[in-house]
Amino acid sequence: MTGFRRLPVRLGLLAGVALLPLAAGCGKGQSSSASASQSAAVSEADFAISAPHHLVAGDVSFRVRNNGPDEHELIIVRTSSGLLPLRSDGVTVNEEALQQAEVDSLSPGKPGAVRSLHVRLSPGRYVLLCNMTGHYMGGMHSTLVVTQ
Repeated sequence: MTGFRRLPVRLGLLAGVALLPLAAGCGKGQSSSASASQSAAVSEADFAISAPHHLVAGDVSFRVRNNGPDEHELIIVRTSSGLLPLRSDGVTVNEEALQQAEVDSLSPGKPGAVRSLHVRLSPGRYVLLCNMTGHYMGGMHSTLVVTQ
């Protein structure tokens, strides 16, 4: 009779031991994905973007604050040279020519607005810019290098 009483306890212990690697695997997956995500603060003001110049490849959450008196957008473009083509007006970037290279963008934000943009970046060179009329040529761009 005592052998039968211990059988459920032994089965419970065996089941617990069998599930332990699965629980450990779940925990590892959660912590590694959380550590792979990084935050990057971006500040926009008239004719300036303040942003990190180096990040590690992976998921990035950009927190974008508009500190200027005007609306500003944020466009992230992957580029090998850092040079972007201009439209015929000579003061705005030709976004149509960069459609394949555009990673993502935020619509214009009002002064004081804080917005978020979540992207996955692979190693390479990127330009963060505002393309409102004259802003890019006025210096509203920043280079970002993403490493492995």
